[in-house]
Amino acid sequence: MAELNSLLRELEAVSAAGETLPPVFSDAADAQLVQIRLGVAAGLFAALQCKNAAVAGHAIRVALSSSAWAIKMELPAEDREAIELAALLHDVGLIGVPDHVLLKPAALDRDESAVIARARRMSLEILRRGCASKKMLDIVEHIPAWYDGSRQNYPLRGRRIPLGSRMIAIVEAFDAMTTDHVYRPARSRDGAMAELFECSASQFDPELVHRFAEFCLEDQIAARWEAAHRWLKTLDPAAVNSYWEMNFAPSPGDDPKVEALFHGRLLDNMYDAVVYVDAAGRVLLWNRGAERLTGVCGSGVRGQIWRPDLLELCDEKGRSIQEAECPVQTAIRCGVQSLRRLKIVGRGQRMVAIDAHAIPVIDRSGVTQGAVLLFHDASSEISLERRCQSLHEQSTKDPLTQVANRAEFDRVLAMFVAAHQQQEVSCSLVMCDLDHFKQVNDTYGHQAGDEAILSLVSLLKSSCRPGDLVARYGGEEFVVLCADCDSASAARRAEQARKSLGQIAQVKMDGHAVTVSFGVTEIQPGDTPETMLRRADRALFMAKAKGRNTVVQLGGGIGDKRAGGDSTSARSKSSRPNKLLEQDLVTPVPVRIAVEKLRGFVADHRARITSIDGNRVLLEIDQPLVGRTRRMADRSTAVRVELWFEEERFQHDGDPRERKSGPEPTRTKIHIQVNPLTDRDRRRQDALAQAHEVLNSFRAYLMAMGEEELFPPTGTWKRIKRIIAPWLMRK
Repeated sequence: MAELNSLLRELEAVSAAGETLPPVFSDAADAQLVQIRLGVAAGLFAALQCKNAAVAGHAIRVALSSSAWAIKMELPAEDREAIELAALLHDVGLIGVPDHVLLKPAALDRDESAVIARARRMSLEILRRGCASKKMLDIVEHIPAWYDGSRQNYPLRGRRIPLGSRMIAIVEAFDAMTTDHVYRPARSRDGAMAELFECSASQFDPELVHRFAEFCLEDQIAARWEAAHRWLKTLDPAAVNSYWEMNFAPSPGDDPKVEALFHGRLLDNMYDAVVYVDAAGRVLLWNRGAERLTGVCGSGVRGQIWRPDLLELCDEKGRSIQEAECPVQTAIRCGVQSLRRLKIVGRGQRMVAIDAHAIPVIDRSGVTQGAVLLFHDASSEISLERRCQSLHEQSTKDPLTQVANRAEFDRVLAMFVAAHQQQEVSCSLVMCDLDHFKQVNDTYGHQAGDEAILSLVSLLKSSCRPGDLVARYGGEEFVVLCADCDSASAARRAEQARKSLGQIAQVKMDGHAVTVSFGVTEIQPGDTPETMLRRADRALFMAKAKGRNTVVQLGGGIGDKRAGGDSTSARSKSSRPNKLLEQDLVTPVPVRIAVEKLRGFVADHRARITSIDGNRVLLEIDQPLVGRTRRMADRSTAVRVELWFEEERFQHDGDPRERKSGPEPTRTKIHIQVNPLTDRDRRRQDALAQAHEVLNSFRAYLMAMGEEELFPPTGTWKRIKRIIAPWLMRK
C-alpha cells in the first residue's frame, strides 16, 4: 500500500492529461491553433477549457470540421472566418453552468435543460461585450434554432437561419453523437449519419445534411489538416485581433513527466478497477479496468463529482450506500483504509459483487489529497474479456513479431464473433497495412523492412486492452481484434497508432519514417466472420485509395439497433414454398447513398448481381450458415434476394414559404424478398435461418428500418426530439 500511495502522489499530472478525449493533433498544437485563430480572445477559450476540457475539445473539433466543410463549399473568406470563430466560442456560456448539471451522468430534467438553454444565451451576451462582428454574433445566436422553427424562443426558420448556424448545428450534433459520454457511448459514424437524415427538415437543413454526408465521404483527417494549415500559415494576426480589443500573450505549456506517463500506463493496464478521487470529490482517474467492470467510459466520467449512486453502490444485502457511509468519503474525511464486500451495477445493468478497497492518499505534510478506490470483481463468473485473454495467451505466435499468426487469427475470429454476438456486446476489427512496403525492402533491404514491421507491432500491442488480439495476417498486413469496443473507440486507437508511427525515425532507413493505412469496422447484425473481415478489408482498400496514411471506418455496429434492427417482424411465407421472407423497409438516406451502402453489402457477402431492371435488383448469395454445426457433406444454403428501390420525397412541417423555396427531403423505400434457390423441404429450416441472417445484415448495411419503426404514431416525434436534444446541449 505504501508503494501504491507513492505512485498515486503524481496522479494529478496523469489525470490532467486524461480528463477528455485525445487532442485533435496534440495539446501544444491545439493550443497554438486556438491562440492563432482567436488572438486576444484566446483567454475566453482558456476559461472554457478550465471549466470543462471535454467541451473545449469538442469546440476545436467542430471548428476545424466546419472550416474544412466551408472550404469545400467554397464560401467567401469573410463567411468562413465568422463560422470558425462562432464554432470555437459558441459554448463559452457553459462557464456559468453548475458542475452538478454539466457533469450529470444521466438525462437532464426540465429545470436542468433550462439551465443549459440559458447558457446558450449567456454565450451570446459574453461575446457581445468584446466582439465587433455582427455576422459572427448572428451565427452564435441561432445555432440552437431548428430548421422547421419549432424550437421555442427561436423565431427564424428555414433558410432565414444564418448559413453558419445551420452548418455548425449539423457538425456539432455529428461530433456529439460520435463521442463517448458518461450517459451513453459513442455511436458509429454510419449510425450518427442516419440520425442526421432522420432529423433533417425538422431539426436540420435537409440540403446541408446531404452535402455534409458527401463531405464525410472524403478524408476527414486531411480536411482538418488543411484547415489547420491555413490557420497556422495564412492568418494575419492584425486581422484576427480586429475582431477583439485586448492584447494577448500566450503561455507555454508544460511537458508531461516520464514517470507520470509510466504510472498512467501501469494503472490503465491493471485488470482491477482503479478510481482516484481528489479531496474535492472530483474523479480524476478512471482506468480501463473500471471501464470494463462498470461499462462507463472514462472520458465521460472524469471531472465529475463522485457519488455512490454513480454506480448504484449497495451493500451485500442490496441496501443503497449513502454518501455519509461511502468508503471514498470516509477515507478522505478520516484518513482510514477500508475493505468491504459491496455490489455495483455493472455492464448490462447486472449486479456485480466486488471487493472495494478505499485508500486515503496523504502527502508528506499529512494533508489528505484524495482517495483511491480499488474494485476487484468477486463474482464467480469468468468474464468474456478473460476468456478472450486466455485465447490470446495460448495463441500460436508469428516468429518475427511474436503476435498471433494467420491460422490462429482465423480460428479465434470465429469464436470472437460468436461470443460477442451471444453476449450482444460490441467488438471491432482493425486491419492495417504498411504503405509502399515493397519500396522499403527494395531501397533499404529486408532488415529495414523488419524494423518497420516491429515498430508497427509495438504500437499495436501498446494500444491493446485485456481481451484484444493482434495478429499478422500476411507480410506487412496486420489485424487487431478489439474486445468490447465500438468502432468509434477502435478508430481513435488506430488514429493514435498512425500518428505515432509517422513520428518514429527508422534507424535502418537513414532516419526516415514509414506510414500505415487502417480499415476499421464493428460487428453488426447478421455478421459472419467472413463479412466482418471483408468489410474491414474494404475499409483498408478505401484508405489506400484516399492516398494512404489514413483511417477509414465502415459499418453501423451492433449498437445501432435502429439501423440494424431485428427482422422478426418480416413476413415469413411458409405457405408458399418459393418465398421465405419479405419486408418493406425505409432508410432515411437518399437513393444515391443507399446504393453506395448496397455496394458494400454485395462486396462483403460476395453476392452475385444476376440482373438489374430499372429499380429492381436481383442478387444471389451462397455462403455457409451462421452459428450451426453442419455436416461435411452439406452444401451451403443459397438464397436469392430481390430488391425494389424507390426514392420518396416528402414535405416537412413548417412555413409554407419554406416548402416552396427549400429542397424537399428524400428517403429511400426498399421492398426486399428472400427466396431459396432450390426447394428442398429437408433443408427449409436451414434456408429460413439463412434468410433471417441475410435480412438482418441487409438492414444494418442500408441503415434501414421497417416503416412502422420509421413512422411512429402521433406524438412520438416529440419524444424523439426530447431524446436527441441532450446530445446537442451536452457535449
